[in-house]
Amino acid sequence: MLGLARLLNGPLGHSHSLPSNRALWAVSRQRLIGSKPRATPLDGKRYKTIEAGDNKTGHIEAGPNEGIFFLSNVFPLKLNFAMRLPFIDPEKLVPQMMKQLKNPEYAAADPQNIAERVLPSNLPIHVTEILPRVAEGGAFVKFSHEPQNSLMDLEKAIKKYLKENPIKPWFNPFQRVRTNLVQGRPWVEDLYRVPSSRLKVEFVPTAPGQSAEELSQETLYSLFRRYGKLIDIKPQPTDSKELPKCAYLQFNKARHAIMAKNCMHGFVLPASEGGGETGTMLKLVYQQTKKVHWIWDWLSSHPRIVIPLLLAFFGTVTVAIFDPIRTFFIKAHVTHTFHITDNGVYKWLRSQVSRATDVLKISRKKAEDAGLSAIWDDRKDDIEQIQTWLMESADTFIVIQGPRGSGKKELVLDQALKGRKNTLVIDCKPIREAKGDSSTINAAAVQVGYRPVFSWMNSISSLVDLAAQGTIGTKTGFSETLDAQLAKIWQNTTNALKQIALDGRKKEDKDRDLGDDEYLEAHPEKRPVVVVDNFLHKSQENAVVYDKIAEWAAGLTSTNIAHVIFLTNDVSFSKSLSKALPDRVFRQIALGDCSPEVAKRFVINHLDADADEGGGPEKKPKPSETREDLAELDECISTLGGRLTDLEFLARRIKTGETPKKAVREITEQSASEILKMYILDSAPRKWSAEQAWLLVKLLAESESLRYNEILLNDIIKPGGEATLQALEQAEMITIISSNGRPTSIKPGKPVYSAAFKQLTEDHVLKARLDLAILSELIKIETQSIDKVEAELNLLGNLPGAPKQTKGRVSWLLGKLWASQDKVERYERESAGLKKVLQQEY
Repeated sequence: MLGLARLLNGPLGHSHSLPSNRALWAVSRQRLIGSKPRATPLDGKRYKTIEAGDNKTGHIEAGPNEGIFFLSNVFPLKLNFAMRLPFIDPEKLVPQMMKQLKNPEYAAADPQNIAERVLPSNLPIHVTEILPRVAEGGAFVKFSHEPQNSLMDLEKAIKKYLKENPIKPWFNPFQRVRTNLVQGRPWVEDLYRVPSSRLKVEFVPTAPGQSAEELSQETLYSLFRRYGKLIDIKPQPTDSKELPKCAYLQFNKARHAIMAKNCMHGFVLPASEGGGETGTMLKLVYQQTKKVHWIWDWLSSHPRIVIPLLLAFFGTVTVAIFDPIRTFFIKAHVTHTFHITDNGVYKWLRSQVSRATDVLKISRKKAEDAGLSAIWDDRKDDIEQIQTWLMESADTFIVIQGPRGSGKKELVLDQALKGRKNTLVIDCKPIREAKGDSSTINAAAVQVGYRPVFSWMNSISSLVDLAAQGTIGTKTGFSETLDAQLAKIWQNTTNALKQIALDGRKKEDKDRDLGDDEYLEAHPEKRPVVVVDNFLHKSQENAVVYDKIAEWAAGLTSTNIAHVIFLTNDVSFSKSLSKALPDRVFRQIALGDCSPEVAKRFVINHLDADADEGGGPEKKPKPSETREDLAELDECISTLGGRLTDLEFLARRIKTGETPKKAVREITEQSASEILKMYILDSAPRKWSAEQAWLLVKLLAESESLRYNEILLNDIIKPGGEATLQALEQAEMITIISSNGRPTSIKPGKPVYSAAFKQLTEDHVLKARLDLAILSELIKIETQSIDKVEAELNLLGNLPGAPKQTKGRVSWLLGKLWASQDKVERYERESAGLKKVLQQEY
């Protein structure tokens, strides 16, 4: 007796070429599976069955005394993806691959051996054909039997045998091989259909022109429950017009649905069992199950729970992943880790280039340094004071206040902090001038080296928050305000600064037992320095940025993490800083303009900087010694003042060959044009009027200083009052001098503005035009006053009996009416004269 494995691996057990190019798996040598060998009438003949059925009809025909079993769990079910691969025939390739398993441990798991082991040796049947179904993970076994043997008895015998001797293949050791008798006419199509656990059962008539019976759920259950656990049976809706009528069976496993489909397709339910008059045929096809999105449905149905959880998860991921990266980049920015200017090779190349450019006299930087040396000599005490404060262990909150161009930044960075490592400079100007929240966040991040920064997420999160508000009725807090975003940047910067301050600690230090806070308090020299430049720049528009910076700086100093130095032009800085540190006294240095002696030395040193570079044996005379026009310098400096920016501009002009007087004259003309454009003729919205600015120009051209309270009483200034004067001070047109904490006097914003004011008032046409505007405004004010007086007089005159108590009030009103009318007449006469000037002059 030959084994089934030998039978299937015989010389005819390989493929044959067919027009359809489909694989054959034919059995040429058959044997009777029984207790002893017997001869069979199939020996020496070929019987072939292709995967598309007999003669490619898609069906397997079973004649008299023949039957078909379907074996499941013979092939891995996941191999159905190979059906869509080009140039691969899974029905041919997979069985051949499975036959290559020659390992003794897997020999019993060979699908061919499985087919042999399924059938007990004492079963009186002849195996005629085996058709593998790789896509469905099984195989059909066609056999012949003796007439006296019932197919149902054979099925029971095989099932009993498999139950007592379970076969579990190596690719699915948790499920055994199952078999059932094919009761219908199996459809072995080779379409690209993936098996599923859901079947569609169509009820079709057994012959054309006849009707089919729609089976009940009970009947379907009795027919299909034997093949596996049913989850649900859904009949076709009663109002559905779809034909043929159908029902849907949902099995708990795909292999159970595969078994039912292959065994019951084409089964005819007779009339005796509820199939109607002529019987009902069952047609089964796989119905792809719609994935039940119960998780998504639950998530979308509970936004009040899900959205906060998502936010918490997103925040946790952000903190865990991105915050350490951002802290690293901030540390690199403060310590200049990636700055090319601190690289040794770059420094060497720069020195070589500097030597080469000495021939070309490119020494602008040296000239500036030489000029500033005179300033630093004069401010040596301020420099030493700042350095002393940085060495103290107490909270270091330093404010350097001075007008724009007074050299605050150069004093701190180039002198007081010269050679000091770990310095962070934050320029508030680009942060304040950024348009929109995203740009502001980007600008703040650039100043401290905070990256990566997802400023665009602020807009997206706002949309998400708006959508959530429409869904759940409340905001989720996903979108954050500008101050919250800035607080994140400052918090990461704080962590980076603290790590920098503690980087120098070693285990062998004497104070190794101190905590971090005690160590930082005991070692002020280890703390980095934060320089906040342009503090309160345009602070009148929106102070939220400055409030956050002040609070952050206060936290740095109170925890001894860093020294903080503020550089500001605003004289009212204490109002903003006192909110953050109400119980602390600021260490303040006020920088003013240079004295005439220092200013003159600054210009001369700037001129003589190039002469010091001569390397010849004969020392060349300095430019200040050869130029005769420098005698004008004293007069020019008295006009120009001691503002560093103006002095440097003067030195450069003199250096190009201009005389000091001509240079000052051009600087004054430029300043006059600047005043006219910025404060008087500009039509942009502002907190002062052109008449108010021109009035101050006229008064300051006549006097170097004005009484603050007297100006507030002026009819032109009175409508805006102190707000107008403060706005002009912020715009740097004027400077308000305070004494004992209160404003006392008003001076020009820059010394050169005094000469510029005088130059503007000497322009008769301009003066006439603007004075006429002032007179028109005064006439308007007096006319309004007259209208009020006349209205009150009219009211008093209509009182019955003319009470004597109103005589005093009437007399006072009449006097005021006369005074206002007298002013109006005087203003009209002056206006007439100004109009003649405008009509006669250009």
